[in-house]
Amino acid sequence: MPGDRYSSFRPGAEWLDTAGKPIQAHGGSIIVVDGRYYWYGENKERTTPGSGIWHWGVRCYSSADLYNWVDEGLIIPPDENDPASPLHPARGMDRPHIVHNRFTGQFVCWIKVMSGSVQLSTVLVSDSILGPYREVAVDTRPLGMHAGDFDLVVSPDDGKAYYVFERVHSELIIADLTGDYTEVTGYYSTHFPHGRPPLTREAPAYFRRRSAHYLITSGTTGYYPNPSQVATAATMHGPWRVLGDPHPGDPSRTSFHTQISSVFEHPEREDLYIALGDRWLPHYGADSTEAVELFDEYFARIEEGHPDVGMRELTTPDPSRATYVWLPLRFEDDGVVIDWHDEWRVEDFPRTWT
Repeated sequence: MPGDRYSSFRPGAEWLDTAGKPIQAHGGSIIVVDGRYYWYGENKERTTPGSGIWHWGVRCYSSADLYNWVDEGLIIPPDENDPASPLHPARGMDRPHIVHNRFTGQFVCWIKVMSGSVQLSTVLVSDSILGPYREVAVDTRPLGMHAGDFDLVVSPDDGKAYYVFERVHSELIIADLTGDYTEVTGYYSTHFPHGRPPLTREAPAYFRRRSAHYLITSGTTGYYPNPSQVATAATMHGPWRVLGDPHPGDPSRTSFHTQISSVFEHPEREDLYIALGDRWLPHYGADSTEAVELFDEYFARIEEGHPDVGMRELTTPDPSRATYVWLPLRFEDDGVVIDWHDEWRVEDFPRTWT
């Protein structure tokens, strides 16, 4: 396409849209609609230190090649006028996930809204990936639980959908969704019971390869990066077997200073799975030890009955300046490895022949 800016991925580098502006799709995912890629996520352009703004809606971009992205605008805008709205900029709206329901024809979006340990779920639907979206469930507690980071999974076989979420500061829940994908059915399973941060698993990123199911998760250390963990299972509800950190080449134990938000399976390249990650603190170069110890100490004090104990910051986050780290997955037997690449291309992988 004339005017294309990029012909490769450069993990961690500044990434501009086709209008020359920094891409704002954090905690993001990719969905393919009518042969075009749509990358959506949290718009953090106004989330600067001291602003009091957590988000400025959900922004979406479209692309024909995964390198060059056209800004399609705010598909779910912030609600500036209602402080009680889950979309008010001061509320902690995080990690939108959108799936298409082939039975209803609708696009279904789940978001989480957090305030400390109180984390609630809101569901929106639209007839188009680009909206408008309307709320169908607001500030709910699925299964009566506070639901944190999550992923939405749709089986390509039968269209059955699942809600994979962190039961806040406790364990991971995999819950069946209703046929319209807007509610949980009540059937669920529990996994990775680690009790409290920093060991609690969050940011679940699901993918399926052949008949095997995989989950990549993060520890719980806020914006500070920590070691990822990959697990595999023969069925969605497990049991899940932990394989370990998929970043063995990273001595800092920070997942290359990144938190993975989703895994995208390329529809036209053989065995190409891409881990989409956010580098929330581009200028923070420490290893994970100090952050893990800090969060361990903080939550231990809360357990001991000192809930008012504050936590010092190791650096001041500025999410508006966060960058992206996209890296391909490599498979060894049933293991998953994510290697560092200063630069790489989709074209390095062979086409899928059908």
